[in-house]
Amino acid sequence: MGPRRLAVFASGGGSNFQAILDAHQRRELELAPVCLVSDRDGIGALARAERAGLPLAVFGRSTWRGEAKAVQDLLSFLREHSVELIALCGFLRMLPAALLAAYPDRILNIHPALLPAFGGKGMYGHRVHEAVWHAGCRVSGATVHLVNERYDEGPILAQQAVELKPTDDPEQIAARVLEIEHRLFPAALQMLATNEIQIHEQRVTLCPRP
Repeated sequence: MGPRRLAVFASGGGSNFQAILDAHQRRELELAPVCLVSDRDGIGALARAERAGLPLAVFGRSTWRGEAKAVQDLLSFLREHSVELIALCGFLRMLPAALLAAYPDRILNIHPALLPAFGGKGMYGHRVHEAVWHAGCRVSGATVHLVNERYDEGPILAQQAVELKPTDDPEQIAARVLEIEHRLFPAALQMLATNEIQIHEQRVTLCPRP
């Protein structure tokens, strides 16, 4: 039996997507990225998928508004590639209910802060780091969590913190956190692949290997 098959959803440059590809290439990730889904054309993540030789598809607004035919087209694409798990790498759309129902406990997201702080609707990308900076935080980090019907409220699977310097501006905070993201997401996916993280009905159990 081969590695479990992973779809990546992305809305931007796809640096976390690249970190997953690289971890798999180094044989540090026992999940195989098999396709990329996006909500917009012309983004860096699509170019990364093309370079990696992976199938890709762009789905428009009707899909993310939950229109039945458009969502079925997305589900058909995922079934065509025998997708078992989904990783959201900077994906900015709320997922339709039918997709969540089709992949229960099998959709993961990475958020550029230590949830539950600095999460929720509208808190994405640089907005998060600006909020952390305005709050005067001395620690930030990244969180991998399950995806549900509410922004950034799914059960937490893994977190890693990074200390901030008093002189850091939002751009420097973003750079520090992105470095954490590139390590944390592949590591959390690997823990899931090796059953060190077990999920049942949105409940998370950690089972570290001896």
